Amino acid sequence: MATCLVTGGAGFLGSHLCDELLARGHRVICVDNLETGSLANIEHIRAPDFRFEHVDIIAPYFIDEPVDIVYHLASPASPIDYLRLPLHTLKVGSHGTHHSLGLAKHHRARFVLASTSEVYGDPQVHPQSEDYWGHVNPIGPRGVYDEAKRYAEALTMAYHRQQGVDTAIVRIFNSYGARMRAHDGRAIPTFLRQALSDRPITVFGDGRQTRSFCYVDDLIGGIVALAESGLHDPVNIGNPDEFTLLELAEAVIEVTGSRSEVVYEALPTDDPKVRQPDITRARELLRWEPKVVLREGLERTIAQAGVDVLVGASG
Repeated sequence: MATCLVTGGAGFLGSHLCDELLARGHRVICVDNLETGSLANIEHIRAPDFRFEHVDIIAPYFIDEPVDIVYHLASPASPIDYLRLPLHTLKVGSHGTHHSLGLAKHHRARFVLASTSEVYGDPQVHPQSEDYWGHVNPIGPRGVYDEAKRYAEALTMAYHRQQGVDTAIVRIFNSYGARMRAHDGRAIPTFLRQALSDRPITVFGDGRQTRSFCYVDDLIGGIVALAESGLHDPVNIGNPDEFTLLELAEAVIEVTGSRSEVVYEALPTDDPKVRQPDITRARELLRWEPKVVLREGLERTIAQAGVDVLVGASG
């Protein structure tokens, strides 16, 4: 049994990671300041090997028992959150990552940084492989999230090279599933909320920009596989099946049986035109690839979350 610390453990991905680690027989310490996470995401966990700590990792923090793996997932991740909390987002990427790496060093633990496909910015290379350096606007409104993650990657590698910390970096592409907030501004929860209420589905721009959507169970499996490997360089974890946002809207309407129509709104600043992971490294080195196709994932999300939650009736 390993003791795993999960920062941001009450968030969407963090709570699913806590579930998976407990299912594998590990002890889990969940750390979260509940700024964007919620106790509702972990209220179902009654395992004796689970502990929640209400902590803001921007300040130094300590864990009073041995830790084997630190999964650093804490960060505002949706556009609504990081545009509302720009300085906090930067501090989580810098101070929070520094303190979590220091804790990993102290415990001689493996450290897994949850980075993002946003480090590639609006890519000029398609699909995006880990050796692509990206095309990011550091002073645009999205820069607070993009640069926080790019800095966190640099800090992680510095701790690895200079301090000898056993580190890994996972670049997470668009993911979805139950426990996403209905009003978090991302495409799938927004489209599901609108479709299940028979309201118009809002597509930005002409809807031809692409995304690749990975179901949460697949994504968590990839993160754990990376943690259990000896890899240090970044690894893309995501689903390489690519859809335009218009195709996504049509799939949501079909799965929900909605009467919604598609309407178009202005494209946000620095919105990426394409997003598709090259997962060759994950396939070859981790023996990992996603299994759940988009339609099946959408059906699972609706079944597990419930219609009331997806339309925002519970908050």
